[in-house]
Amino acid sequence: MSPGPIFLKLGPLTIRWYGLLIAIALMTGVSLSQWLAPRRKLDRDAIADASIWLVLGALPAARIYYVLFNWPAYAGHPDRMIAIWEGGIAIHGAILGGLLALATFARINRLSLWQLIDTITPSLILGQAIGRWGNFFNSEAFGRPTDLPWKLFIPSDRRPLGYEGFEYFHPTFLYESLWNLGVFGLLLTLFLRKPNLKPGAIGCLYAITYSLGRVWIEGLRTDSLMLGPLRMAQMVSLTGVAIGILGLFWLYGRRRSLPDVVSPKHEAANGSD
Repeated sequence: MSPGPIFLKLGPLTIRWYGLLIAIALMTGVSLSQWLAPRRKLDRDAIADASIWLVLGALPAARIYYVLFNWPAYAGHPDRMIAIWEGGIAIHGAILGGLLALATFARINRLSLWQLIDTITPSLILGQAIGRWGNFFNSEAFGRPTDLPWKLFIPSDRRPLGYEGFEYFHPTFLYESLWNLGVFGLLLTLFLRKPNLKPGAIGCLYAITYSLGRVWIEGLRTDSLMLGPLRMAQMVSLTGVAIGILGLFWLYGRRRSLPDVVSPKHEAANGSD
């Protein structure tokens, strides 16, 4: 059972677990990416600067994505739309917003987008593993009722319509956190042991491995973002799997580089592999 969403309250100051975990994930991710950067001939300061762009692009997009697909709950309540500290962000919105911001940053600074993606991706999936625990403290993003030994108790006021009579549910936040840790281990191992992987390969592997887990886990959840009868996370994840496979085929089947925001000639001049 969750101890509740509040980590610390001192007078008017309230620190919530959700926000604290996001902050921890960001700091951990930036530190890890800066440590990995020299292995892709990237400057640590560039990673720090890129991280600011990522946050500015990812967090608003994650919230907008979530609110749009939960519009009936937020319509007429603009104060709730921006209450990100209460939970309610979508990783797929964050990825889309972050990609746009990162591509803009890479183009302005004449850096390879794919080298940046490959360097940041292990930190991204680790951050996702950490951030998922915010769902535990908020008693959200859980799955269908279950009697399994690792079942999660959900307070009555957090149970969705139609499930009021059930007390224990699948801890899907835990499933995804553990899956993400496994993906993190795979990507980090490949990054460190296979330094000659083509730019974009790590990013493509992330798209495949994370998305496969999300397709399965999303099928257990009771609060999926929907587009008609379709679970959006499953549809986007299947698209991610397809894009990742096509990307690897392009890199290793066709033996060609992925399109980038800088020309291969400029990239080579800056010492990229």
